[in-house]
Amino acid sequence: MAKRDYYEILGVDRKSSEDVIKKAYRKYAMQHHPDRNKDNPEAEELFKEGAEAAEVLMDAKKRQAYDQFGHDGMSAQFRGGGFQWSDFSHAGDFQDIFSNLDEIFGGGIFGDLFGGGGGGRGGRRANRGEDLKVAVSLTLEEIAEGVQKTLKLSRLEGCDTCDGSGAKAGSKPTSCDVCGGQGQVRQATRSLFGQFVNVTTCPQCGGNGQVIRDRCPKCDGQGRQKKQVSVSVNIPAGVAEGNYIPLRGQGNAGPNSGPAGDCLVFIEEAEHESFERHGNDIVYDLPISFTQAALGDDIEVPTLTGRVSMKIPAGTQSGRVFRLRGKGMPEVNGYGTGDQLVRVVVWTPTKLSKKAEELFRELAESESGKAPEGGKGFFDRVKEVLGG
Repeated sequence: MAKRDYYEILGVDRKSSEDVIKKAYRKYAMQHHPDRNKDNPEAEELFKEGAEAAEVLMDAKKRQAYDQFGHDGMSAQFRGGGFQWSDFSHAGDFQDIFSNLDEIFGGGIFGDLFGGGGGGRGGRRANRGEDLKVAVSLTLEEIAEGVQKTLKLSRLEGCDTCDGSGAKAGSKPTSCDVCGGQGQVRQATRSLFGQFVNVTTCPQCGGNGQVIRDRCPKCDGQGRQKKQVSVSVNIPAGVAEGNYIPLRGQGNAGPNSGPAGDCLVFIEEAEHESFERHGNDIVYDLPISFTQAALGDDIEVPTLTGRVSMKIPAGTQSGRVFRLRGKGMPEVNGYGTGDQLVRVVVWTPTKLSKKAEELFRELAESESGKAPEGGKGFFDRVKEVLGG
């Protein structure tokens, strides 16, 4: 079945601002949430469809790709770092599907829709821990080859005194007497249109279904404490500035033994003293002397993977660009490699010896039609003077 237009799904036009899209999605999500439409077997698919549309339209890069290429822009070949896109076709848990959208909307909307968190629908929830964000700076050489990095994180982990329960030793959490352990409070109201049931998070237990009477003194009943840990991340070759790699379950532990959030590793490119990156191509400025430009030469040129030999033909002009095929950046999670573009910059001496000045004057005379002085060739003598 062909996918529907994302703008059509949310009922907004293509010029709508992020605030308008956010408001439209809130309305859509409330309307099609499966808990509110238990008799409608299509509600879950409609809800996922709306979430997919919101995730794309609330992200500037994804929205630009969608506006330009449509649904094809969401395929792997357009992703430019495919690991940061959600896959809605294999999503089994609502909390995983909408974790990114919770960040976009500032948190709270999906907590409210799901009865306050990520547990099963219609029962008590387990508070999911917060996501962590960390930046890692990579050189172009590391990006070209791919690299493994060890990151030091300060995160919340389960309290080792109460084993994450939050309860003081010798005690344990008890069932909430307000919601009966369900984590939700249901209130039925009648109107001319029938009976409506409003489901809200229990105000006493916060949706956990349990309350702690005697709190653990070390974690004050939260069930978690700050710790320093080391985490390894494998970074594939070809990543770019702004891409991120999600490390599932490596974020903060949830309160009271709740599931851990994720750690999002954002890529930063360190400035290189010799190379500039343009997509998958690498640009290098090669300074050469006047004699090398005029007479030609074989020169060793640095690349991201080592030095290679390159021929400079006679008569090369400053600004000419040579292409070294396959010496650029590999395509991330794909096939193909960019090129290295070598831009020639002819070096002009700022100070001349007396002999060098005489030779240049001789060149000027030869260019004006006057016969050059006999003896050794003119360019041979220029090379001797300039060390070419």
